[in-house]
Amino acid sequence: MAEEKYLVEVKDLKQYFPIKTGFFRTTPLKAVDGVSFNIKPGETLGLVGESGCGKTTVGRTLLRLYKPTAGEFYFDGQLVDDNNITALRKEMQMVFQDPYSSLDPRMTVEDIIGEPLDVHKLYENKAERREKILSLMELVGLNAEHATRYAHEFSGGQRQRIGIARALAVNPSFIVCDEPVSALDVSIQAQVINMFEELQDKLGVAYLFIAHDLLVVQHISHRIAVMYLGHIVEIADADELMSNPIHPYTESLLSAVPIPDPVRARESQRIVLEGDVPSPLNMPSGCPFRTRCRYATERCASENPVLTDRGDGHEVACFEK
Repeated sequence: MAEEKYLVEVKDLKQYFPIKTGFFRTTPLKAVDGVSFNIKPGETLGLVGESGCGKTTVGRTLLRLYKPTAGEFYFDGQLVDDNNITALRKEMQMVFQDPYSSLDPRMTVEDIIGEPLDVHKLYENKAERREKILSLMELVGLNAEHATRYAHEFSGGQRQRIGIARALAVNPSFIVCDEPVSALDVSIQAQVINMFEELQDKLGVAYLFIAHDLLVVQHISHRIAVMYLGHIVEIADADELMSNPIHPYTESLLSAVPIPDPVRARESQRIVLEGDVPSPLNMPSGCPFRTRCRYATERCASENPVLTDRGDGHEVACFEK
């Protein structure tokens, strides 16, 4: 059987930030601590977890917006490092969370979308440049008359479409979507999510879709990875993870998802986690989740569980489940 081809391969990625904790002392804040995952061409991997767990840091580190502390990132079989990241930026792009602060207020829509074309010199003349920009605007549902306007003249959903068009300008094969709908109204969220799916069908682009809304992630993702305190604790097919969560943290997250059926909602049991999330500056020994886990044992305090396959690619990092 032929070996499966991956577009994105992340191996033991770590991102520590030095924090000054004394006059002569710094302590590493372990935002991402040994994360590994793969993404196939044209696939969407959803990355979920509560605020501060390191989701956005993973995406930014992959694109070298942060220099990783340790670990390896392979793109289409090629190790990504400082020597080749500039050339690979044509293949890897990012859609940022906030459509208000991620667009330059002094630039027109035409210049915002055209900037990647300018940087990578992807046109022969101004006429070709404008033609590509108008084509990208049409692709994301914007009108040609919008080209000469500024970002402040648009709604949040339209601004996010501008950001998506900018990311698509260099025809990438991989896009990091950093909570791209969290700042939008619910009705606009649905439009933008559907547009992401249509673009994937047309262009074959792969996504790392970062979010905290499990229903949104289930809708758009082929697989879902659950992150807690800098670690991935569970990865599975989207439907499998939603119907059969194994890790106690995943169980807790899913128990908080609203159920539209009132009968089922009354029957469901909310799993409330005790205590607070530990500080990444002072991580607990062993399993990072053990201080809030109802199944924790002495082994959990001394050993950190690794992801193990429980069948059909459903990987879980837990001793007791």
